[in-house]
Amino acid sequence: MFENIALTESTYYIMLALTVPQHGYGIMQQVEQMSRGRVRLAAGTLYGALNTMCEKGWIIQLPVEAGSRKKEYRLTDVGLDILNAEANRLRELVNNADMILGGKDNG
Repeated sequence: MFENIALTESTYYIMLALTVPQHGYGIMQQVEQMSRGRVRLAAGTLYGALNTMCEKGWIIQLPVEAGSRKKEYRLTDVGLDILNAEANRLRELVNNADMILGGKDNG
């Protein structure tokens, strides 16, 4: 069903972060931590991605508490299916590379 979807690295990390409810700043911090500082999301990039994923039904915005400006998001069941499909796709890529390159000296 989702086999033709290849997520960008940023989208993949955002979705991983949203396996638990999070607000934007928390997502940015967790993505940077998971990627060991390699992926840093600007606020505009993050919120654009969140809006797109909401429109696709991959994530939902949780109800905002009265008086709070923090929007929290979480993965939907569809989003979790897509995330799992992407993890399987990436695993296959790594397995194929290991088979081809595994016994070779890459230095």
